[in-house]
Amino acid sequence: MSPGLPTPEQFELLLPLAVAWAGEQESIILASGTALTAAQLADARQMGVAHPDRVRLLAVASVPMPDDPVLRAAGETAGLMSPFTAGLTLRYGIFIRSDMIDDRGLIAHELVHTGQYERFGSVGAFLRQYLSECLSMGYPAAPLEQEAILRSSGLDT
Repeated sequence: MSPGLPTPEQFELLLPLAVAWAGEQESIILASGTALTAAQLADARQMGVAHPDRVRLLAVASVPMPDDPVLRAAGETAGLMSPFTAGLTLRYGIFIRSDMIDDRGLIAHELVHTGQYERFGSVGAFLRQYLSECLSMGYPAAPLEQEAILRSSGLDT
């Protein structure tokens, strides 16, 4: 694949790889992560999560990147993943960088993404929309990312 953003054809080839990687990572988080605290459960409900009891957080030194070099390169090129990524939501599993584990706003932001996964009904449907938006509009301008930014910034104190 050429450097730069993937073509629509390349996107269709990458999407199943991304969905499989997300599912594998979610399984790891659900097996080893911790349940939300009472305060985080309340935040999850406020952020629109229908099943906050299913969410698990896993503190990591750095958010894992895909081993597949093509998938990794696509994520980096699109600005979706880097060694500095603070959090990553994979449906009910959320990676949080260890130095950010007490950042309520970051966790709320990631919980908005969990609610989005629920609304879309599957990992594949969410990732198709989210990744398409990020690739076509840029990560920070993508509507689903903007929703997470806006909703988490309105967190009740």
